Amino acid sequence: MGRWRFPREALGETWPLSLLGVDFLGRFTAFRHVGVFPEQIVHWEWMKARVEEMKAKEGRQLKVLNLFGYTGVASLVAAAAGAEVTHVDASKKAIGWARENQSLAGLDRAPIRWICEDAMKFILREERRGNSYDIILTDPPKFGRGPNGEVWHLFDHLPLMLDVCRELLSPKAVGLVLTAYSIRASFYSIHELMRETMRGAGGVVESGELVIREAGLDGNTPGRALSTSLFSRWVPA
Repeated sequence: MGRWRFPREALGETWPLSLLGVDFLGRFTAFRHVGVFPEQIVHWEWMKARVEEMKAKEGRQLKVLNLFGYTGVASLVAAAAGAEVTHVDASKKAIGWARENQSLAGLDRAPIRWICEDAMKFILREERRGNSYDIILTDPPKFGRGPNGEVWHLFDHLPLMLDVCRELLSPKAVGLVLTAYSIRASFYSIHELMRETMRGAGGVVESGELVIREAGLDGNTPGRALSTSLFSRWVPA
């Protein structure tokens, strides 16, 4: 209960990892995380491609908002691709870990704002200020607490959060991405919620499950797949 078991020699407190050319730290935690959710790489690849595409075609630096950003890997991928990033998480430890990752990735000068705050409070304030973003990533937990005791319940607060996120999308927005872990719901319910949120905006809503697939015994044939989360992604037409 709450302990890691190692078949051989244990790794150190931290160890280096790298995805999409971004270096960061792995770390075993008491709550069964290691600092990265690798199935999210499909969203990071999509985001990286959009940021680089807009920079090359239009000379436009996209603004990315990463809500519930955890240890910052998505934020670093976006910044490395050329985006201006706002990273929001309620955990001081997660923000500290993200800053470690920023230094390891050699992105200390990258335009990233690290904000330790309740996500709902932050986006409501951004809406009042009239700020906007081109890409919004949101990865809310099923249940959580903000730094000042704010309570988050996914099924109670998600519809409002998505409505506010829509208001924060810029006129030339590139996408809104939602992932949801550890909930008893079908991907179709998430899909319909995103469709309702983006009604009248045009574009396409893509939804499904994210999985981690093991390598096959021969190194080529795909192995078993483990479903980890639901996702829904809106993109303009």
